[in-house]
Amino acid sequence: MLLKYGLPAIAVMALAFSIHSVRTMTPVKANVAPPSQPPAAQFAKQVGAVGLVEASSENIGVSLPVSGLVTRVFVKAGDSVQKGQPLFTLDDRDIRAELGLRQTALDLSRSKLSRLESAPRPEEIPPAEARVAEAKAQMEDSLTQLRLIESVKDKRAVREEDVQKRRRAVEAAQARVAQNEASLRLLKAGTWKPDLDVARAEVKQAEAQVARIQADINRLTITAPITGRILQVKTRPGEYAQSGALAQSLMLMGNVDVLNVRADIDEKDAWRVRAGEKAVASVRGNSKQKYPLTFVSFEPYVVPKKNLTGDSTERVDTRVLQAIYALPKGAPVYPGQQMDLSIESGTQESGTEKGKL
Repeated sequence: MLLKYGLPAIAVMALAFSIHSVRTMTPVKANVAPPSQPPAAQFAKQVGAVGLVEASSENIGVSLPVSGLVTRVFVKAGDSVQKGQPLFTLDDRDIRAELGLRQTALDLSRSKLSRLESAPRPEEIPPAEARVAEAKAQMEDSLTQLRLIESVKDKRAVREEDVQKRRRAVEAAQARVAQNEASLRLLKAGTWKPDLDVARAEVKQAEAQVARIQADINRLTITAPITGRILQVKTRPGEYAQSGALAQSLMLMGNVDVLNVRADIDEKDAWRVRAGEKAVASVRGNSKQKYPLTFVSFEPYVVPKKNLTGDSTERVDTRVLQAIYALPKGAPVYPGQQMDLSIESGTQESGTEKGKL
């Protein structure tokens, strides 16, 4: 009896327990509202796109002409700067030492030129004139001695050798007079013009070298290329900064008085978008916060998609046409923020009709 009715009863109880366990342990799928409502369609015919907020001047990554050690940073993120305002400086000790040497060479060449231009010194004229007078006096004395020996009537009283010696003495005295007079004229004439030209050229060369070193020093102070705002600072004093194109800019800035949205339009929808069509952008996380956009321009070159939203269904192997739209002035958004765009499409959705940009 127990076997006849007991075992089936146990089986029924086990089955009921299993069904109850499965029902109680299976999670109940409740309908949960999304964290934020997706953007609704704004136009009867539209193209959806994702845009990235940027400065109206585009985001400018400040770079360096040469690599070097950062010594000072004058600004921080959020600061407003004027064109030409210093942003940061690099170590310039070695170049300033070179500037000192070049400046000394310039001073030396200028001193040489000044000395040549001021020649002759007033103090040099009287001694030269005295040497001329002395030479003339010696010449007169030699002439007198020659006349005396030549005036002797009895030629036997003098030797021919003495007469010739007196004549050579007169000639030597005349040569000394001519030499001293020529030296005096040369002294009074001043520096030879070609010598002055060479000295002036040396001064210009030294000035050019100083100017080049000064330009190298000025290049080590990085200044703002435009009037705008500092968006990001990624360099600090004591860090070594590399020149050239970097994966991450040392400093990011731009003109944020008016912000633009750079929209990525999928290449398959690019033919549907025309210049000047209406567009609306909504903030991610609050689709009710919408802003009308003003068309600025297309960048007429289709590029690989880089602005990713993180959506699991998003294609990353596509190419996009980038369109620039201007946000209303004062819109509470920030550069780098993503926005959802709805762009009106007045083009018939036909595979045979291609819209012109």
